[in-house]
Amino acid sequence: MHAVAQYYAQQAAAEASTAVAASQPASQPASQPASQTASQTASQPQAGTGAQAGQFQPPTESAMPGSDFGKSVKLGEQIFRHTGQYAGKFVGNSLSCANCHLDAGRKANSSPLWAAFVSYPAYRSKNGHVNTFAERLQGCFNYSMNGKAPPLGDPVLVALESYSYWLATGAPVGGKVAGRGYPKLPAPAQKADYARGAAVYTQHCVACHGADGQGKSSSGQTVFPPLWGARSFNWGAGMHEIQNAAGFIKANMPLGLGGTLTDQEAWDVATFMDSHERPQDPRFKGSVAQTRAKYHDTPHSLYGTEVNGHVLGSP
Repeated sequence: MHAVAQYYAQQAAAEASTAVAASQPASQPASQPASQTASQTASQPQAGTGAQAGQFQPPTESAMPGSDFGKSVKLGEQIFRHTGQYAGKFVGNSLSCANCHLDAGRKANSSPLWAAFVSYPAYRSKNGHVNTFAERLQGCFNYSMNGKAPPLGDPVLVALESYSYWLATGAPVGGKVAGRGYPKLPAPAQKADYARGAAVYTQHCVACHGADGQGKSSSGQTVFPPLWGARSFNWGAGMHEIQNAAGFIKANMPLGLGGTLTDQEAWDVATFMDSHERPQDPRFKGSVAQTRAKYHDTPHSLYGTEVNGHVLGSP
């Protein structure tokens, strides 16, 4: 866990530096995770950044504009990093956007903001119509943040759009963007297994997320996010689907050591994580069976299935 501790020490130093320089037009570049090594091949995501050779790189924090627009960009970054503090009335759990979109939305293969911004408007089967980028952000508040969507034009939404737009400066538009979303892992060699996943979790995840999956906090601030339970994302969030969780875990976890788990371990521990109870899907149809049939009829969702004698999603 030395790399994780070092990573967070650097992140804390970077945030402290940012706070001191907040009133200045430009701030210092964010510290990079300590686990980037030259031994990784160019064809694989780097453990610290997820970047590949020749892949788009968003502008550095030092390039953030100092204009009135820059103030909106900076506010968007702060909302993204500290969502409960800056957008609390729209948040219903202990998560921040940056928990699932690492390096404040910069990191490739961690669903980076710059790749999402240039990929909308787009049709989403989740709600059956073409979504704007603003609507996509609203969905994150409804599901991943287990809260309520800021209305269109709300300063919170405008700031997040501004930050995303700025991060996407120079990004290619009109095609598939390398590093977008989470990696799509091939099907596991063995069927994903709860017990094996529990063993992976104990070995690689407990130190940060706790044996009970509730994460860790300091001085009332979440340091490592809860992975299940009342303070985590709800059953409508994309991370509740095993293939999404497995791709995220493979590329990014343990923190600072992404790419070190095997595909099988990623599938197994994702299954273990998503086999626990969490807040109800906001689209709940009055019964778990009806809700599963409507929104979760896929082998990648455990909603409505029985695990350890409990039907997930039921009271």
